[in-house]
Amino acid sequence: MEISKHAGPTRPLLTQTKNNTTLWIGHLKSDPTDHFAGQTFNCNADGKLDNIQIFADAVQVPGEITLSLHVFDASSKTWGEVLCNSKMNIQRNDESKWVRFDLPAIALKSGKTYGFRLNTNDAMVAIGEAASHAKQPFAFGQEWKADSGDKKGHFYSYFSLAFKIELCA
Repeated sequence: MEISKHAGPTRPLLTQTKNNTTLWIGHLKSDPTDHFAGQTFNCNADGKLDNIQIFADAVQVPGEITLSLHVFDASSKTWGEVLCNSKMNIQRNDESKWVRFDLPAIALKSGKTYGFRLNTNDAMVAIGEAASHAKQPFAFGQEWKADSGDKKGHFYSYFSLAFKIELCA
C-alpha cells in the first residue's frame, strides 16, 4: 500500500449530504454502553485519499473522536485491516457543521470497497444520517451501527451517514 504526504487542492470521490435523522456515537455518563457508527462505500475512482468529513448534527458532550479507515469485504460484511486513523477534538461550536478528518494520502482503488468507523471514549455526538424509503436503498454502501454489547453490529442499506470523501486533486 502506497502512503505519501498530500498537498494542494482536493476533489470529491463520494458525497452523501442528505440529513434527515441522526445516529449517536459515544455514551452518556448514566449509560456505560458505548455506541459506534460507520459507513461502507464502493470506490468509484482511483486516487489518493485526502480527508473524510462527517456532519455533526449535535454535540451533547465534547471530546475526541477517532475515525478509522478499513478495507471492507462486502460479501461477508467483514471489516478488514485498518489502513489509517485520524483523531479530532469535537467542541460544542462544531454542532450543525461538517467536521473534517485529515488522512494520509493512501491510494484507493476503483472497484474496491472500503469503510470508515467512528468511535469516542469521552464524547456524545449525533452524526447526521439519511433514511431512505423502502424502494430506494443507498447503492454506494451501507451504514454500520454497533455498541459495546454487540461489537459486530448491523449493516443497513436504507440508512447512510452524511459524509464527504475527498481525494488529492
